[in-house]
Amino acid sequence: MKIVDVMRSRGTTDVVTVQPTQTVTELLSVLAEHGIGAVVVSADGASVDGIVSERDIVRKLNERGAEVLQSPVSEIMTTAVHTCTGEDALEQVAVLMTQQRVRHLPVLRSESLFSIVSIGDVVKFRIEQLQAERDHLVDYINK
Repeated sequence: MKIVDVMRSRGTTDVVTVQPTQTVTELLSVLAEHGIGAVVVSADGASVDGIVSERDIVRKLNERGAEVLQSPVSEIMTTAVHTCTGEDALEQVAVLMTQQRVRHLPVLRSESLFSIVSIGDVVKFRIEQLQAERDHLVDYINK
C-alpha cells in the first residue's frame, strides 16, 4: 500500500497552508477553523517553507510568553521538514513518522505541495486494512 491509497480512502488531498508572514494569532485561527493540529507554511501555496503544529505554539508560548502571538509564523515554524510522496510505501512512512517523532508529513508531487498526511490517517487506514483482511479470512473459513 502507498500513501496515495491513504489519501484516496480519506477522499481529499486538500492541504491548508499559512504564509510565513502571518502572525501566530492568525495561525491559531486557521487551526481552529479547520479543526487541524498542524499546517504547512508556504509563501506561494506550492513550496514547503516549514510546518508548524500546536506543539510548536505551546513550546514557544512557554519560552517567550504571550508576546509570541504577535510574532510571524516564520519565527516558530520547523524548517527542517520531513516529506513524502504519494508513491511512498505506507509502512515506510509510518516508520519515518515514528522514528522522527512527527505527526504530519507534507506530501509532494513533482517537488510541489500536493497534500498532507497525519499519523492518524496512516493508523486509520492500516486498521481498516486489517479489518478487511480479517473479514475476508473469516468468510473463507466459514465457506
